[in-house]
Amino acid sequence: QVQLVESGGGLVQAGRSLSLSCAASRTIFSFDTMGWYRQAPGNERELVVTAPRSGGRVYADSVTGRFAFIRDNAKNMVYLQMKSLKPEDTAVYYCYAREGDANYWGQGTQVTVSS
Repeated sequence: QVQLVESGGGLVQAGRSLSLSCAASRTIFSFDTMGWYRQAPGNERELVVTAPRSGGRVYADSVTGRFAFIRDNAKNMVYLQMKSLKPEDTAVYYCYAREGDANYWGQGTQVTVSS
C-alpha cells in the first residue's frame, strides 16, 4: 500500500503564490503517472495536472501558465507550484499516483485564495 501525504496548503491572497508538496511512502519511480486534482465545494473533483513517467505534462486550461508540476524521484516527492492565484483556485488539492491498475490518493490539502 502506498501513502501520499500532501502539505503546503493555506490561505493566500489573490495574485500570490503557493507551493504544495506530496510525499510518497515509497519510491515513485515505478508510478506510471502522477499528478494533482482539486475539488471545490459543490463541484466534482477535477484534473489540475497529469504527468506520465515518460515525460510531459498536461495541465487544465484554467491553470496553464500559472501552475507547474515538479517530480523529484530521488526524494519521492512531487510538487505543485502555483502562482498568480485566483479565488476560483480555492479547493482541496489532492495528489494522486497510478501504477498499473492501482490508483492512490492523498488526503488532500486545503487552498483558499481570498480576493
